[in-house]
Amino acid sequence: MVDEIKTYLFDIIKAINEIESFFDNKPKRFDEFITDTKTKRAVERNLTIIGEAINRIIKLDNAINISNSRKIIDTRNRIANGYDTVSDDIIWGIVINHLPKLKEEVTSLLND
Repeated sequence: MVDEIKTYLFDIIKAINEIESFFDNKPKRFDEFITDTKTKRAVERNLTIIGEAINRIIKLDNAINISNSRKIIDTRNRIANGYDTVSDDIIWGIVINHLPKLKEEVTSLLND
């Protein structure tokens, strides 16, 4: 694996860790998330970073297997370009359901 791809994988891990840090020492609660504009925007920014990193990885080597890579890139594009069409429900679902798996996959790729 080329160093550039490793850099993007580290960027993904860093963004996921930052999102997780927003919820340190407290339960993840949707009702609190939707009223916390700063956290919502910070999560969206990190999801944009993740989507862009995956987009660049795929352009360099489309054989690298990251689950839902196309959906992640599409979400990045919606946040960046169609910000008014991104619902809190979708963002929350990504944080709760998809980021843990993505973190496992990226960590595994880095360890190969």
